[in-house]
Amino acid sequence: MIVNSTEVQNNFGKYLELASGQEVVITKNGAAVARLIGIRRPASFLSDQLVGIIPADVDEKAIKDERLARQ
Repeated sequence: MIVNSTEVQNNFGKYLELASGQEVVITKNGAAVARLIGIRRPASFLSDQLVGIIPADVDEKAIKDERLARQ
C-alpha cells in the first residue's frame, strides 16, 4: 500500500494496524521516503538491496561466527 505522509499523520493508528499485515510505503511530494512494516515480517527486503554488492559465495554462518568472536 502506498500512502502520502499527511494521510499517515492524520490516521496513524489505522496505518499502524495495516502494517501488521502488509507493507505501507509512505510518500512525500510523490517520492517514497519511508516503509512501515510489522515487527514479525521477515526483513528480506534488507538483503534484497544488497544483491550485486555481496559476492554470491559468502558463507553467512562463518561471517556471523567471526563477528560474534570479536565481541
